[in-house]
Amino acid sequence: MSLLQPAGVLGVGSLAGLHPLLLVVLACALDRLVGDPPCCPHPVVLMGWWISRLRQLGERWAGDTPWRLRLAGGLITLGLVGGSALAGVLLERLALVVPQATPLLLIALGSALAGRSLAQAVQAVLAALAADDLPLARQRLGWIVGRDTEGLDGPEILRAAAETASENAVDGLFAPLFWMLLGAGLWCAGLTQAPGPLALAWGFKAASTLDSMLGYRRGRLRWLGTAGARLDDLLVWLPCRLVLLTLPLAAGLPPRALAGTIQAARRDGAGDPSPNAGLSQAIYAHCLGVRLGGLNHYQGQARRKPLLAANAEAADAAAVERILRLNGRLALLWLLGAATLLLPLR
Repeated sequence: MSLLQPAGVLGVGSLAGLHPLLLVVLACALDRLVGDPPCCPHPVVLMGWWISRLRQLGERWAGDTPWRLRLAGGLITLGLVGGSALAGVLLERLALVVPQATPLLLIALGSALAGRSLAQAVQAVLAALAADDLPLARQRLGWIVGRDTEGLDGPEILRAAAETASENAVDGLFAPLFWMLLGAGLWCAGLTQAPGPLALAWGFKAASTLDSMLGYRRGRLRWLGTAGARLDDLLVWLPCRLVLLTLPLAAGLPPRALAGTIQAARRDGAGDPSPNAGLSQAIYAHCLGVRLGGLNHYQGQARRKPLLAANAEAADAAAVERILRLNGRLALLWLLGAATLLLPLR
């Protein structure tokens, strides 16, 4: 039985007759309305468990030998990303054979998106600041950023909140959404046996989780985490550039300002060592007129990031809220664009 009917739409009795794009739309709505219920096990938690166990095995075998650590990291990356994508394929096939499993597929798709959880985490920091509880704001900020938060004052906490709201929007929302839409596009184009939205999204989430857990330039992780970090950079590269091109439209900038805004963001973001993080923060900074970047500390080590939109005003709570609202508008713009491209496919 074909995963998609010739018309390009999932037939009745297979995924409850849902068009592949509608699966993604419903997953986005689920993420926006519900987020990650604390009572339900999250796939990323399971990925993290496997990474921890595989890291122990890899370090036990490799010791301090760089080439062995690189090989172990490559095998961990291959196994986790491939296994996560395969799990997505199996769940997609289950929903094909058993229509009652379609809600499970939608929940799994929603779990790959982190739009609501990011907004809730950032707003929790803002709420602590509004209550003049700096220790609580630093603690909550420390849960979502990699920098040291001890001793940060209010303006620095707001800057960090704005930076994580912009950078993690690309990593946690738009990159997995891109891979979901690509999977839906493959199905709509008639590639009925190709991995679908969930398989591609879970494969990306595995790479992203590897980067967040092993992608550090210290100790054995300098070699063990290389494969996962490079793969994550590669998988985020195109979604990040799409955000660069489309965020000014979602922000409502006039047509005459689009090219200049994109060019300024590319110039400012080029100074960041990450191929994606600086660019994603820079386009938000220039679209909203908020100054980002500056001196951060990581495990006691000072690191100066390039200034983004250096002549703009410093981030305040209202600017952080505008970033979160802009994330929602851009996600809607992407879905409308995908509908324009995919709905005519038959």
